[in-house]
Amino acid sequence: MATDYDAPRKSEEDAESIEALKERGPAKGGSGLDSEDADNPSMFIGGSDLSDVELDVVVLPQQDDEFTCVSCFLVRHRSQIDHETDLGPVCAECSH
Repeated sequence: MATDYDAPRKSEEDAESIEALKERGPAKGGSGLDSEDADNPSMFIGGSDLSDVELDVVVLPQQDDEFTCVSCFLVRHRSQIDHETDLGPVCAECSH
């Protein structure tokens, strides 16, 4: 059976108005935060301009049990080495 993906998908019984959804409120058991909102820091800081704020960040050097993958350039634990090339180690994720 062929499916027309451009056709409207809502039936009369599935359709709810925006007003009805607003009245019902958020789903029970929900945290009130969408997963997309959690990735958006402006939601938490209110969109204020923080360009004049200095941040103190501690950067640790690469540890003895870590390596830098020559394919993705991420620092990974030695247990994630898949193979060595002439250029250096390649992680298991990049070797697939």
